[in-house]
Order: sequence, then C-alpha cells, then structure tokens
Amino acid sequence: MKTLSAAALAVLVAAAAGTAAPEDAKKLVGVWELTKSGGDLPVGATVEFTKDGKLNVAVKADGQEMKFDGTYTLKDDKLTVKLKVGDTSIEETATVKKLTDDALEIEDKDKKIDVFKKKK
Repeated sequence: MKTLSAAALAVLVAAAAGTAAPEDAKKLVGVWELTKSGGDLPVGATVEFTKDGKLNVAVKADGQEMKFDGTYTLKDDKLTVKLKVGDTSIEETATVKKLTDDALEIEDKDKKIDVFKKKK
C-alpha cells in the first residue's frame, strides 16, 4: 500500500509541470484522469487540483478505492506535491512537460511520463 501511495504521489508530481504563468495555474485547476501510466499509478486514477493549492487523489487498486489529500505548488516548470499517507508525509517534485486546457503530461525524477486528460 505504501508503494502504491508513493507511486501515486510520484505520478501526480510528474503530471504538473510547465511554466507557472497565471494562465497555467488556472489550466491545472480541475479533475484529471490518468490515461497512460509511465509508473505504478493505475490508469483511471484521478487527481484534483484546487485553486487554493489543495490536492485530492483517488486510486482504485485490488478492488478498493483509496483517497489521499495534500497540497501542491507550481513554480516555473516544477510541480511540488505533498501528501499524507498514514503517518508518513511524502513530498515529490516533477516536471510538467505539457499543460493545455484538456491535456497534462508530467515527468517524474526517473523520466517516466504520465498522461492525464481533464474530466469535464
């Protein structure tokens, strides 16, 4: 479970880079669904970025849905995510490779890319 949680965090971090212009921050806000996984996070997982810097992650694995809450910051092309998993706090930074109104690609520290589509 900790491995999946850490993987989820790494994927989320990898998913939100690009320039941190105000319009990019606005594009990031919303619910994103993982459509192509480069890491351990399963396709179908969702990540919600709120306008006040909060993060909500939902992952289905082994017939169970797990939810994680945290915070994020977007500075330049770096997305930093902090999640609380049980008694452990995890912090990861990833690079946003693509951010449009409906597409998000994030690269983690291992150069694995996750592709997200914005849910309407």
